Amino acid sequence: MISIIFPAHNEAEKIEEAVLRTAEEAKKLGLDFEIIIAEDGSTDGTDEIASRLAETYDFVKHLHSDERLGRGEALRRALKESKGDVVIYMDADLSTDISHLKDLVDNIKDYDIVIGSRLLRESDAKRPLSREIPSRVYNFLVRFLLKSNIRDHQCGFKALKRNAAEDLFFKVKDNHWFFDTELLILAQRKGYRIKEIPVKWRHEENSKVKLLKDSFYMLKNIIRLMG
Repeated sequence: MISIIFPAHNEAEKIEEAVLRTAEEAKKLGLDFEIIIAEDGSTDGTDEIASRLAETYDFVKHLHSDERLGRGEALRRALKESKGDVVIYMDADLSTDISHLKDLVDNIKDYDIVIGSRLLRESDAKRPLSREIPSRVYNFLVRFLLKSNIRDHQCGFKALKRNAAEDLFFKVKDNHWFFDTELLILAQRKGYRIKEIPVKWRHEENSKVKLLKDSFYMLKNIIRLMG
């Protein structure tokens, strides 16, 4: 069984389409699946939409939090409630083309972790230079300073076998945007087998990432993991 998790904070404009398109793709692939909306202290009506989806579709589960828990804690909470042998989490804006769900499922059979990558030569990723350059610098620093073999640590499209997810999710200390990077660094240090797959990816104009503020935050966390 596949558990697909959407960590969602103020995603009222996107969450329904994300769930329905993902379910359509999962059904097309013949998967036994569930979709968990880990709704994280939303104030824009995301909780009402998620509740309606859970009432309408038996494959949808809605986890609500009155207060903002952060990406990491929302994912941990969803993992505890999930039933899948494989745990997949992705961003509600579906910046990564959902057709790559098949690639995650096919490759997870032979690996512990499979991740989408915007920075592989075969990838088709489009975003403005104001986002592209900082992302490449960030990933270079992670590879250089933390001795990582991963090209793209931040693409929000990842699959883990359940044992790897249960081991790693609860060892990651960060609860925000560094969660993905820290998870992959810990996974490499523990010897988990990781596969990067090329993806088609499009920049979301309403991205919640605040470039300057989050850059300092990311650098601080890289230094923490160097210790």
